[in-house]
Amino acid sequence: MDLQHVEAWQQRRAHWALASASEQAALLAEASRGTRRQVLHMIHAAGLGHIGGDFSVTDILATLFEAVLRIDPAQPQWADRDRFILSKGHCAAALYSTLAACGFFSPDRLQHFVADLSPLNGHPNRQKIPGVETNTGPLGHGLPVAVGCATAAQIAKKDWRTFVVLGDGELQEGSNWEAAMCAAHRGLGSLTAVVDCNRLQQGASTADTNELEPLADKWAAFGWDVVTVDGHNHAELLAALTTPHPQRPRFVIANTIKGKGVSFMENGVEWHHKVPSTAQYEAALKELAA
Repeated sequence: MDLQHVEAWQQRRAHWALASASEQAALLAEASRGTRRQVLHMIHAAGLGHIGGDFSVTDILATLFEAVLRIDPAQPQWADRDRFILSKGHCAAALYSTLAACGFFSPDRLQHFVADLSPLNGHPNRQKIPGVETNTGPLGHGLPVAVGCATAAQIAKKDWRTFVVLGDGELQEGSNWEAAMCAAHRGLGSLTAVVDCNRLQQGASTADTNELEPLADKWAAFGWDVVTVDGHNHAELLAALTTPHPQRPRFVIANTIKGKGVSFMENGVEWHHKVPSTAQYEAALKELAA
């Protein structure tokens, strides 16, 4: 825990709650820019990472951690906390940056991203990093775990919620569809799944690899409440993540851009795990500072 950053996060939360809608959007946008800048530093220094997906998921994470999740970074294991699972665990840099900004651990530790013996692995590990609910990396595991969490809350009659963020390429894993059936069957209204729908995966588009459309119709047919939003519009994300859906789990299709925020990275499949050169790093930093 980093008490200074916990207190700063608490102050941001209090400020955000009293702000106008436009001010709230501006606060979330600034949090997202800060995360993207931090991720850029981390991946350039480490020489490893998945910067394209980190940048596409950033606005989703900022909205959740700055405005939605009922959490206490000073008490990561608080029994009544909302549960959050990043199923697309290869985008750990964005998660680590977000957790550090909330005070779960000191931002100074981010400089050790994927270094030898560092707890900040390329995929999050719950035994090493506070704020990580479950280990992810092998795709298709996060939603089944989230269904288990939401089922536990249902059985225990608790009001904490479960949120899980998946990649769209990850939806090609069959385990997601088994979990989707189970969640709808149990009426898990405390469960929200968000798909970071940037339409690109390692080496190709999702459509060329294994077509997912009509995605909304498929999840609706599985019994989920489905909402489609601009995944970089904080107001739309906020509404989708906070509007109650008591009888059914919610599936949020967040349409995003891989590499969002840096012009030469946007929609480039090569940035799934490409590392910026020094010249590209400096150019990207200028764009993210604007």
